[in-house]
Amino acid sequence: MAKGILGRKIGMTQIFSEDGKLIPVTVVKADPNVVLQVKTVETDGYEAVQLGFEDKREKLATKPEMGHVAKAKTAPKRFVREFPALNVADYELGQEVKVDTFSVGDIVDVTAKSKGKGFQGAIKRHGHSRGPMSHGSHYHRGPGSMGGIQANRVLKGKKLPGHMGAKIVTVQNLEIVKVDTERNVLLIKGNVPGSKKALIKVRTAVKVK
Repeated sequence: MAKGILGRKIGMTQIFSEDGKLIPVTVVKADPNVVLQVKTVETDGYEAVQLGFEDKREKLATKPEMGHVAKAKTAPKRFVREFPALNVADYELGQEVKVDTFSVGDIVDVTAKSKGKGFQGAIKRHGHSRGPMSHGSHYHRGPGSMGGIQANRVLKGKKLPGHMGAKIVTVQNLEIVKVDTERNVLLIKGNVPGSKKALIKVRTAVKVK
């Protein structure tokens, strides 16, 4: 059964498994989410569950937002995301979704905005190789040929220097190592995208091995 929750990335640490192995984990703080809307084929043309995470002041919310969350009898939320793969029959308006929906060993996909790295060259941004570094070569870290001479322009898709990072990235098939229901924390094996305090979207993996 598909599951999903929103949270914030706290950082990384490490724990020991029962057999003594050291496991690097990412700590995700996932306070209770609230179901703000249950979308069905009859009313919306598709099925999805809309979750809200982290309260914000009413002063910062618009009137449409206030009317939307009033149906769920909750405060306006800072982050609102949809989970289209969830079974809508298992959710109802205003219901709380907590970390105990997941269990140890679940395989999940984690989505977040990656760290921004500013303007970078082609080598760092795309993994290009350098030119010769000796014997009089004057070409070291350039982006390479711009294409055939007949085009008289740079063809679309050419990998050039530019803004790197700050994109929505999904890391697939990560394992949940521990679920702390008292502190609303998930420990996910390995690293996940995003900086500290970044919004994290955790859902059941779609390509389970």
